[in-house]
Amino acid sequence: MIDDIGFKILDILQRKARIPNVEVARQVNMAPSAVLERIRKLESQGYIDGYEVRLNPRRFNRAMVAFVFVETRDPSRRAPVADALSRIPAIQEVHFIAGPDRFLIKLRVAGTEELNHLLQEDIGRIEGIDSTCTHIVLSTIKETANIPLGENQ
Repeated sequence: MIDDIGFKILDILQRKARIPNVEVARQVNMAPSAVLERIRKLESQGYIDGYEVRLNPRRFNRAMVAFVFVETRDPSRRAPVADALSRIPAIQEVHFIAGPDRFLIKLRVAGTEELNHLLQEDIGRIEGIDSTCTHIVLSTIKETANIPLGENQ
């Protein structure tokens, strides 16, 4: 079970993973060694999966975001389709969703030409996919991987 200090530490790290341990300790009013011990414990207990840097997609010519519904009618093809989709670098997320047998994927590409190629050549050639339905994002209002930790978040 995580106490209030643990939640505060997680909230701080979630907002800025590269924050120095000394600064985390100052914010939660604890010794740096005690904070480091708590962080290691949160990692070993599986509350922290890892740390990553968020790159600016525009700087890497990956400004276009699209969501694609990928339908599979044969349940025995679900796992191989999911595996094949997961191996495509432009695809950032793969979710199996309720309703008809389908996946929802999120991908980032340079533009419509790359999107078309990806849909026809990479996704379109995966055995077991019956159809796709693509939705191009016109603007993003909010995008985060942060998990709300407090009652008011």
